[in-house]
Amino acid sequence: MTSKSIQACSIADVAQGTILARVEIAAPPERVFRALTTDELTAWWGPAEMVRATAFTIDLHAGGAWRSEGVGADGKPFHVGGSVLELDPPRKLVQTWEPSWDAHGPPTTISYLLDAVGTGTRLTVRHTGFGARAASCESHAAGWERALGRLASHVAPQPELRFYLCRLLPSRATFMQDMTADERAVMQAHGGYWRGKLAEGRVIAFGPVADPAGVWGVGIVAVRDEAELRTFQSEDPAIKANIGLRYEALPMITAVY
Repeated sequence: MTSKSIQACSIADVAQGTILARVEIAAPPERVFRALTTDELTAWWGPAEMVRATAFTIDLHAGGAWRSEGVGADGKPFHVGGSVLELDPPRKLVQTWEPSWDAHGPPTTISYLLDAVGTGTRLTVRHTGFGARAASCESHAAGWERALGRLASHVAPQPELRFYLCRLLPSRATFMQDMTADERAVMQAHGGYWRGKLAEGRVIAFGPVADPAGVWGVGIVAVRDEAELRTFQSEDPAIKANIGLRYEALPMITAVY
C-alpha cells in the first residue's frame, strides 16, 4: 500500500511487516530532532480531530524510557511508550513502540533518520516488527503520513497560499490545429514547465479546454501573492517565446482540494 500527501509519504510492506515513511522539512536536523524528543511533540502529533497528544516524556539516552499520552477521537485515553535503543543526536533515534490500542503482539521498532539536505532535513521513519499483523501495519502507515505532515507544518509553517484560475489564450482560434513546428516546440516546453510546477505543488491541475470557439489552456495555481503569479506566468516558455499567447488570471474566492 502506498499513500502520499503534498508533504509526506508512507509505504507499508505488509508481507514483511515493515513501514517506510519520509518527509522533507524546511528546517535543520537540530530543529526537527528537538520536535521529536521534547514535549513539543504534543503540539504536532495528530491531527487533533483524530487523536490529540496531551503529554510526552523521554529519558533521552540508550536504555531510557519514553511515553506519550493522549485522547482519541472517541474521547477515550490512550498511551504509547517504549525504550530508547539507539541515540545519535540530531541524526538518529531508534526506539521501541508499544501502543495501548495495538497490544496483540510484541513491541515494534521505530528508527528516525535525519539527513541534512541543503538547509533542510530529510526525515525517514522505518517502523518494523509487525509480523503477520497486516491491518495494524497498514493503519500505522496511514498514521505516519498524517503525523509527519503535521510535523513538517509545525516545524516549518508554510505561507498561506492564494489560488488563481489561469487561462492561456492563443493568438488565433485555430492555433491547436495549425501550429507551426516552432510553435509546437514552444508548447511542448510549456507543458514541461507546468508539469514541473505540478510536481512542486504550485499547480493543482492543468490542461487544454475544448471550447468550440477555439481551444485554450486552463490551470489552477497556488501562489503566495500576485507578484509570484506574475513571475510564474512570465517564466512560462509560452510567454517567453513571444508568439502571441497571453494569460488571463482570476482569483478564486475559496479552494477545496
